[in-house]
Amino acid sequence: MTAIPQGRRTRRATLTSALCALAVVTGTGLTGCSGDDPDAGTNGVGKLPADQVQARTKAAATSAGAVHLAGDVVSNGRTYRLDMRLKSDGGTGSVTSQGVTFGLLRVGAQLYLKADAQFWSNADDDGKGGKGGTHGTNGGAAGKLDGKYVKVPQRDPAYKRFSGFTDKGVLLDSLLTLHGTLAADGHHEQSGVRTIRITGSGGTLDVSLEGTPYPLRLARAGDAGTLTFTEWGKDFPLAEPDADDTVDYGRQLPTS
Repeated sequence: MTAIPQGRRTRRATLTSALCALAVVTGTGLTGCSGDDPDAGTNGVGKLPADQVQARTKAAATSAGAVHLAGDVVSNGRTYRLDMRLKSDGGTGSVTSQGVTFGLLRVGAQLYLKADAQFWSNADDDGKGGKGGTHGTNGGAAGKLDGKYVKVPQRDPAYKRFSGFTDKGVLLDSLLTLHGTLAADGHHEQSGVRTIRITGSGGTLDVSLEGTPYPLRLARAGDAGTLTFTEWGKDFPLAEPDADDTVDYGRQLPTS
């Protein structure tokens, strides 16, 4: 993401000036004829203090029915690449960590993990768990789990580790809170949408200046990942998988 190019700003200013001149000649009023005001024609949050911008965008994100979140998150020294669709009662998508990709599906309180045989058979370097954070299995068991939705028991450590990636409220509340003293960092553009950028000790956040002030991009401080937020309010189907595609190990995921 970059600041609005000078050439684009010049063309936009030229067009605005021409429209304003036409309004003067015809005697019609035209909103936004205010010189070089970068907030002309926007939702107005660009004129607010940074802390109020954060409050507005968090409220907008909370009230939205759904969102598509994609990008990287670094947690406890491990990088997770997320591609998740989230709403209040669950989420679905994929997570990639250490070269291994697995799917997550949560419907209500029930969490499912879907991966290939390699995910289930490979062990960590310390021999205590699979690359995805679960314990390894022998080759035969891993083959049976290949491509299946495996129920994750709520008491299993994997549930706590992975369910947060599917929880819209918890995930967005933690990501969209920029700690420390907040400040505005100018007007920018994200995928063709004008934004106001705010900064804090937690990173930088770009908020839409068009329509609802949704957060559009987060760059976390300390190279802790960059995320984009799209498809705000766009619903998606969310249902438990068919019984034939589901494996239930009871209270604990398979161990080696």
